[in-house]
Amino acid sequence: MSAQAVTITLNPAIDQTVRLARLQPGHVHRAFSARDDAGGKGINVAACLADWGVRSTALGVLGDGNDGVFRTLFSARGIADGCLRVPGRTRTNIKLVEEGSGETTDINLAGLPLSDADLDAVSTQLAALLSPGLPVVLSGGLPPGLPADTWARLQMQAGAAGARVLLDTSGEALVAALNGMHGALPYAVKPNRHELEAWTGTTLPDLGALQAVGLDLIERGIALVVISVGTDGALFIDRSGALVARPARLAQGSSVGAGDAMVAGIAAALLEPAFSLASCARLATAFSMSRLESGDARRLDPAQVREWTGDVLIQPLD
Repeated sequence: MSAQAVTITLNPAIDQTVRLARLQPGHVHRAFSARDDAGGKGINVAACLADWGVRSTALGVLGDGNDGVFRTLFSARGIADGCLRVPGRTRTNIKLVEEGSGETTDINLAGLPLSDADLDAVSTQLAALLSPGLPVVLSGGLPPGLPADTWARLQMQAGAAGARVLLDTSGEALVAALNGMHGALPYAVKPNRHELEAWTGTTLPDLGALQAVGLDLIERGIALVVISVGTDGALFIDRSGALVARPARLAQGSSVGAGDAMVAGIAAALLEPAFSLASCARLATAFSMSRLESGDARRLDPAQVREWTGDVLIQPLD
């Protein structure tokens, strides 16, 4: 059975969450608990889509020395495992969570170095899955060894086949992709305020400034721009207009994966027969809220999403 969506994660991670009373640098700590979860932005997107009932294939590269947690996730969620295995171990991202305050300290390790041959292998697997209209999510940073135009190369390949690329990255990789290297732009992009400021080289202090940059991206040829603005929600822009979507209430819990859930919601909205900017904004926001509320379970509750979709606050912009 063919995939309804494809995600690509070139720098995945095992998220190790360690809970302790209070972090005191220079001191010895006794942890209350620790758990390992398969992570990486595209992996998170695939998991959310699977919870929603979308058949997803996860492409990318994993180290063959510790891929068990990923195999477990793929099997449990019904995600097609298209990830290449290379010698070594997938990196671990350590999250030190203080009980009570919930304050989190992240320690992110370097990813497995990859080569052009590894990227070519991923590209070959992608080619076998592409079809017109297929959402292809290119998500996360790039590992050592791959050039900044990596996502731009893959979005060119997918776009040429008529697939709809959703890009969620930052830094030089975002610059290369938004500047249309290799002659292609993504179908949709989901930067946050800081990532857009880094791309433009200017401060974007309010919704008006963010909207202006979003409209410029639309004029360049991107069909959908979604800009995360934290607790203020997200700005959604396409050729039909612009709006701000805000949750009816702030969800509780760790923010890990909330942005990835929003990307999954955008991909799910693109699969709906009657797409509209407002319906996309509602669904993507409800995806993010449900993922936040699930805490360590890292799940999406479809019934909860359906209930909350109607509660999302929509503010049209001029």
